[in-house]
Amino acid sequence: MRRTFLASVVVVGGLSVVGCDTRPAVDSDRANVESAEKKAAEEKAAKQRERSEEVAELERRAMNLESQWTEMQVKVTTRGRTSTAGLRQEVEEDVKNARAAVADLKTTTEENWWERHARALERSVSDVQADVQRLTSQKPMPETAAKAESAGTAGEFAERRDAFVSSLRARVDTMEEQIDRTKARGALETELQDTKARIDKLQEDLDELRSVSVNAWWDVSSERVGQYIERVEESIKRLDNDKAPTDKPRS
Repeated sequence: MRRTFLASVVVVGGLSVVGCDTRPAVDSDRANVESAEKKAAEEKAAKQRERSEEVAELERRAMNLESQWTEMQVKVTTRGRTSTAGLRQEVEEDVKNARAAVADLKTTTEENWWERHARALERSVSDVQADVQRLTSQKPMPETAAKAESAGTAGEFAERRDAFVSSLRARVDTMEEQIDRTKARGALETELQDTKARIDKLQEDLDELRSVSVNAWWDVSSERVGQYIERVEESIKRLDNDKAPTDKPRS
């Protein structure tokens, strides 16, 4: 009986020692997890601050487009310059769309970015296509609109991205050929130059998009808005390039 009691004491004591030995390890693991979570939260907050600052700067630039547009209208009138109604309408619409693009960027997330990006590019291609048809007197080209979908997995995204780029590339290449065959002078030449610049930008966008990864969603989205604002700034400056329309476009 005495031996049994002693054995029990030894076993209980041993278990107590083991229990005491594992507690620091558990506490250490918990501390490591909490530290990692805190670090991840801090990094996420820092990224969000950077994005908010970037959006604020883009918003400032988009708002500044309106003053640039107003100043150019006065400048053009004072200097006796003129521009086509089509170009004026396009630039005025772009100025409004720039602010809308910034507002849209504020609510862009990792889940909805690709659908929004694809829709914006599709809309840009259709807008330029309409202007090309008007300037070149060409028959409307068949539009094979790419379906806007979520990014999906990395593999799914690559497949959807490549199909989307190929679909738009065919349309942009056709527009480029048509506009290159069209000649004009005066204000119409300026509008042709502006349309050609928009086509060049679309080609550049498609080149870059072909190698984009799904993880670059914010950079792709914010750069698209920033570059759009830059393109509108150039269009506003181009309004002062000529004196008066002289000829109709010749294809």
